[in-house]
Amino acid sequence: MELKLLTAADVAAVMEIEQDLFGSEAWAERTVLSEIENPFTHYIGIFDGGLVGYAGLNSVPASFSADIQTIAVAAGSQGKCYGKLLLEWLMDRALQLGAEQVVLEVRADNDRAVGLYNKFGFEQIDLRKRYYQPSGVDALVMRVQVNQPIVLGIESTCDETGVGIVRGNRLLANALHSSMDEHAKFGGVVPEVAARAHLEAFEPTLQEALDEAGITIEEVDAIAVANGPGLAGALMVGIGAAKGLSLAHNKPLYAVNHLVGHVGADVLERGTVSLPTIALLVSGGHTSLLLVRDLLEDVEFLGETIDDAAGEAFDKVARVLGLPYPGGPQIDAIAATGNPKAVRFPRGLSLPKDMEKHRFDFSFSGLKTAVARHVEKAEILGEEISKPDVAASFREAVVDVLLTKAIAACQMYDVPRLLLGGGVVANARLRQVAAERCQEAGIELRIPKFSLCTDNGAMIASIGAQLVMNGKAPSSIGFGAESTLDVTQVQTH
Repeated sequence: MELKLLTAADVAAVMEIEQDLFGSEAWAERTVLSEIENPFTHYIGIFDGGLVGYAGLNSVPASFSADIQTIAVAAGSQGKCYGKLLLEWLMDRALQLGAEQVVLEVRADNDRAVGLYNKFGFEQIDLRKRYYQPSGVDALVMRVQVNQPIVLGIESTCDETGVGIVRGNRLLANALHSSMDEHAKFGGVVPEVAARAHLEAFEPTLQEALDEAGITIEEVDAIAVANGPGLAGALMVGIGAAKGLSLAHNKPLYAVNHLVGHVGADVLERGTVSLPTIALLVSGGHTSLLLVRDLLEDVEFLGETIDDAAGEAFDKVARVLGLPYPGGPQIDAIAATGNPKAVRFPRGLSLPKDMEKHRFDFSFSGLKTAVARHVEKAEILGEEISKPDVAASFREAVVDVLLTKAIAACQMYDVPRLLLGGGVVANARLRQVAAERCQEAGIELRIPKFSLCTDNGAMIASIGAQLVMNGKAPSSIGFGAESTLDVTQVQTH
């Protein structure tokens, strides 16, 4: 006996059971097929020498609710607990989908089914008179509440102290403290300053998150923390805080990958991550391209920057142009009035000779140098440059490379969607060109709201919640900071 998801190839077997059990009230074959192929439905079958039972669940993302469509066991296979197995699977799937309640309708005269649902905690909430036709039998509407895990997430990979709280797939709180102003004095992030800032900011940020969520630490079911990649000293502060809370309050602890957290943020925005997806993560410390087939089990690294990350390049070019730190917002602001075609700056690793080894890698060091040489040459010749034109041309080169490679990855791997994450996603031109190019290529573009794109505790809590809901074991207390943690390692045990 085995449980497996149904496909279109199983429709004929489903119809045999449908017609045998329900006669004139059986679903039409086209209805069964559409249910199985619906992206928001989940149909499972029990096979024991052939199909002997099936069940279906519908859950629309961000609805936080699930509906049991049907449970049916062939007449000759009843009394073997197959119905119970199917219902257990449906309830597990509802939990994984973030449903906070499960609703169903059942014939009022089906005492066996009603009894099974009662054992799982379902209670009648309504009665639909003469719902089943042509028999005219009433339908009982039943519901059970699902206790989704409350997970607290801690993010301290760089210069932002984040504490987020989620219940399943629902965002409850996202408190954030940035030490950017302190780093601005030095023109960039100073690891020691970041670590000290995390120490000072953690307790008030934690309290802010608990207050926003309206809960106490005792009500939290699990704690998740980013243990890499990131600055080692900064990571240690968050990890130490997470371990202390875990031990003091006897909460399971999950060490999760910071970069995968950016993908998990989409769960809080839309209720789920549509998979597979190509993820382009662009921040001050990382520029990475990922193929995500499964959020917890199958994240493939496609490419990354081999020198400066995109955010670093923005900061360095801003200094060349005499603009303050952080450079991204400054360049974005003055580029708004510039001509993006004024200067044809190089597109790193985009030539045919680069494609074999670096098809999905990025390089912005040469671009940064080209901008510096352009400015130096103008100064030597006594020529006045247009900072808006230089900024717009530089920004255009970055955006062009990022999106050309990301969309090429979508096309190569036949993935119809692109997810953007990271602080550089705030760049207005990146968002605009991404929308234009994805529309041209027939690719769905997903960009979480900005508060979920930058480093934040909510995305870490989201990955932690997915691990809990999918029955993954907690991490051991002995894990440490891993500044170069491989993106394929979603959880450190």
